[in-house]
Amino acid sequence: MNPIIFAMRHPITMMMLVVALIGGGSLALAKMRVDIFPPLNSPRIYVFLNYGGMSPQQVEGLVVNQFELNFQYVDSVSSVDSTSIQQVALIKLSFFPGTDMGLAMSQVSACAARAMSFMPPGTLPPLIIRMDAGSVPVGYLVLKSKTTPLGLVADLAQNYVRPLLQKNVPGTIGTPPFGPNARSILVQVNPDKLRNYNLSPQDVVKAIQKGNVVIPAGNIYLQERMPLVPTNAMVGKIAEIGSIPLRLGENVYVRDVATIADSTDVNYGHALVNGKKSVFLPVIKKDTASTLTVVAEIHASMPAFRSVLPEDVEIDFEFDESPTVVMAIKSVGTEGLIGAGLTGLMIMLFLGDWRSVVVVVCNIPLALMGSLFGLYATGNSINIMSLGGLALAIGILVDEATVEVENIHAQLSKGTMSLPRAVRHGNEITAVARLLALACILSVFIPAFIMDDPLRSLFMPLALGVGFAMISSYLLSSTFVPVMAVWLLKPHHAGHAPAREPFFERVVVAAYERFAGWIVALRWIVVPAYLAGVALALAWLGSRLGTELFPRIDSGQFVLRFRPPPGTNFEITRMMGQRVLGIIERECGKDAIDISIGFAGQIAPNFGLNNIILLMRGPDDGMLRVALREGSGVALDSLRERLRKVLPEEIAPWLAGEFARLGVDRPTAEARARNISFGFEPGDMVSNVMSFGSPTPLEIVVYGPRLPDVRAHAEKIQREMAGIDCLRDVQFRQSLDYPTVDVDIDREKAGLSGMSAQDISDSVLVATNSSRYVALNFWQDTSTGFDYQVEVLVPTQRMTSAREVETIPLTQVNNFTNLMLRDVADVRGGVTPGQIDRFSSQRFISVTANIEGTDLGTASRLVDKAIARAGQPPKGVNIVGRGQTGTMLEMFQALGIGLAIAVAVILVLLTAYFQSPKLALVSIGAVPGVVTGVAAALVLTKTTLNIESFMGSIMCIGVSVSNSVMMITFMNDRWREGMPTSQAAVVGAAGRLRPIIMTACAMTTGMLPMALALEEGSQMQAPLGRAVIGGLVCSTLCTLLVLPALFRLLIGPGRPATVSIDPDDPESPAFDANHAHGDASAHPTAETHP
Repeated sequence: MNPIIFAMRHPITMMMLVVALIGGGSLALAKMRVDIFPPLNSPRIYVFLNYGGMSPQQVEGLVVNQFELNFQYVDSVSSVDSTSIQQVALIKLSFFPGTDMGLAMSQVSACAARAMSFMPPGTLPPLIIRMDAGSVPVGYLVLKSKTTPLGLVADLAQNYVRPLLQKNVPGTIGTPPFGPNARSILVQVNPDKLRNYNLSPQDVVKAIQKGNVVIPAGNIYLQERMPLVPTNAMVGKIAEIGSIPLRLGENVYVRDVATIADSTDVNYGHALVNGKKSVFLPVIKKDTASTLTVVAEIHASMPAFRSVLPEDVEIDFEFDESPTVVMAIKSVGTEGLIGAGLTGLMIMLFLGDWRSVVVVVCNIPLALMGSLFGLYATGNSINIMSLGGLALAIGILVDEATVEVENIHAQLSKGTMSLPRAVRHGNEITAVARLLALACILSVFIPAFIMDDPLRSLFMPLALGVGFAMISSYLLSSTFVPVMAVWLLKPHHAGHAPAREPFFERVVVAAYERFAGWIVALRWIVVPAYLAGVALALAWLGSRLGTELFPRIDSGQFVLRFRPPPGTNFEITRMMGQRVLGIIERECGKDAIDISIGFAGQIAPNFGLNNIILLMRGPDDGMLRVALREGSGVALDSLRERLRKVLPEEIAPWLAGEFARLGVDRPTAEARARNISFGFEPGDMVSNVMSFGSPTPLEIVVYGPRLPDVRAHAEKIQREMAGIDCLRDVQFRQSLDYPTVDVDIDREKAGLSGMSAQDISDSVLVATNSSRYVALNFWQDTSTGFDYQVEVLVPTQRMTSAREVETIPLTQVNNFTNLMLRDVADVRGGVTPGQIDRFSSQRFISVTANIEGTDLGTASRLVDKAIARAGQPPKGVNIVGRGQTGTMLEMFQALGIGLAIAVAVILVLLTAYFQSPKLALVSIGAVPGVVTGVAAALVLTKTTLNIESFMGSIMCIGVSVSNSVMMITFMNDRWREGMPTSQAAVVGAAGRLRPIIMTACAMTTGMLPMALALEEGSQMQAPLGRAVIGGLVCSTLCTLLVLPALFRLLIGPGRPATVSIDPDDPESPAFDANHAHGDASAHPTAETHP
């Protein structure tokens, strides 16, 4: 049944369906997952391994290599990347979209188990975890205390807060806390006392292994009981470790050569909160979890977290990312209300009827409800992309209802129809044209369906949001709007004389008809001038239009990576971080900073999994994440530029002074201090996700089989990129010259001394690291039930120079001589890579850079030229771009192809509808003007072409074709009725003047709040609104001023001719009167074409 007939015969049923639509949309809104981004369908599995004391080269060659070889047998792996730093290996396996990740995880686990059989003794099994591109921190749980030691605070976070987080917030991924190393019982030996007793650190390790042992408890069998028989072979109190004898039968105990403390394992770095040592726990949401749900559950769990902590330990949730979504939702709602209000005013201005305003405005929220229900039914979430689609839909939803109501008024103005008849007739004569216009608008979203992930996952929610809203609007305009129009509009009684023509028809339409006639008469000038003007404008605007992957926003957060010279002690790195933070506070004002967190040094190997979240390559690495207060007035762009200038100027002299204070000669200290670097990284969740794992928008990866060749060419590229004015922070991501103290064992001397390489290495390891890597030993805290390791080590403050390494005691030669390391080995300085990255089993070096003062597309082209200037790379060395550049180029390529397909589809639809290729071409005649308008709006507002603005652009094309179809339909109808082509063009265009201007003004005003970014959180959608407004303005001008001339030019002066070949059709050239079936007049007239 015809939908309008059904609606007008069953109005109550129609209203109940509308009520059901409201209920379904409300239910969808309550049930849908709310997130910042949709799931990106970019699955990854991380494999984490740690081996205490290993250098990056050892980790790469002895651990990573075998795992990479075995992972080649895993199905659907798109790439394998690995990072090897001190004691830690991190392997990332990226999979093709659509991979069965359950099967992938089982294959990775099986291959990892096989790789373990080739590992060195003592290698711990890997930790395998799935984290997709959307698995990013949504905030941080920060723990602070003025009295409780940091080690205990970290222990509380690990053993109490983290399990509660996993239990109460199931949408999170468990990660260790950032801060001190794991709680341990430290036996800190004094080398001088060891030498006095002719002992070595290894002697202490062996004594503790025998004096503190884990022995199971047995039972004794009595008549009525079976009591346990535990022993205190494992000490009950920590102090009892000091009573363990070092030599049986002698009066020498552990307490004589060492101090015992309940502390933490060897530390490698510090977590910083507002510049002070602290502990924080990142909250990582799963890719399929809702950000708002996770944050809400965290806030609800805060009392539970506090209940397990001592009174003096505070816990807070900081860097909450959920306001990004909340503000985006709020901005869509507010902008929707503003847009609806402005739309109502425009309709009131043109029609002068408040009842019509109510009919049109009511259509907007109902269509949005239909869109929400459609998104929910297709498994989508509420995110910034789907919200962008809804925001875009608000501006164009008025089109369907406005066309319908305007046509009803046009029928009523004739004074010959009753209100119900005018409503029905007005709907029927535009139904097919509106359906075709809807198909044209939907066709422009074809690009979203031909993209590959993750771009497809980004675009699809936006396309579906607009599509469902438009479909809902069409259905509502054919059912709900007619019913409301009959109920609300002012009735006109049939047969009454029409009222005096309003001002618009008397003045504006008459003036436009005269102007359109002049344009049609000058068609041979107007059309070529239009095409030439568009071509020149696009050429000029295109050279000035920047391109980005995603619009840049000032989130009020930034991340600063600071790095002292390679090999710097993590305590100096911490002091440097505190000094950097002081400079930041001075530059932006202390009251402007809300909170800062950071990390100085390397993440402890025990908690090395955190390198997935924040890679810290060594003790010479530091990071600060700073959040500015709302309304601080600090512009991040200018702040970053000031910091880039002032930080090197102030930090380098301070650092040189610190080195000199510690005994380094002044010239060397100053030379070393100049080897510092600073760089900014993505500071908010949107930028973090859009960087796709890269620390900067630009990352050039140079890889090959030989690291020296790779480094040589990477240095050439770095030098060329450093000369580009718009690039900042051009540097290597990897540390290539980390200092070492090499111990070269003379195996002949060692053998003559009765020692093996392992004996010597174990003693060196205990003295420079800890015994837990060579001899595991445990102590249990019976008050909590948790166990901790007992470790022997030389206090870090005791080892101050390479000379002390030479005097490490090894073993007793006789009662008077203790063998030292220098007796069997040479100790000398050297360098080694501090971080080794591999891509497809080949080492690579990354040259990273930030961009200031220009767009990503321009910067990328300049970098391409710099790479070309660097010359031909050595044999086997290859160059590939990462960061946002590759994704951006892929996006524009896919959008370009998809848009071409969309235009082709539109031409097919229009040709089928009009039965004329010429009329189809006329219908898309305004498209070049639309593109020009979009480009002009973006250039004038200094906005780039990005995901948001491109979607606005293709939306404008659909709307433009929609308006053109309605106008061409009117022109074609007048032409078929017998008017000359020139007159049909003028009369048809004049007949559509008011609805075209109405819809253009209504849509423009509806998009104005978004384009101006009036609401907080609407900065991301602002480019979309600006593109739509620019495209609509030019589309309206081209439709009204160029299409009449183009219609006359392409159609010519001839009369309509049918394309029918039906022998029973009287209008067909093939009509056979002698054999025609039935009454010829009963056959409908065929479509005609020029």
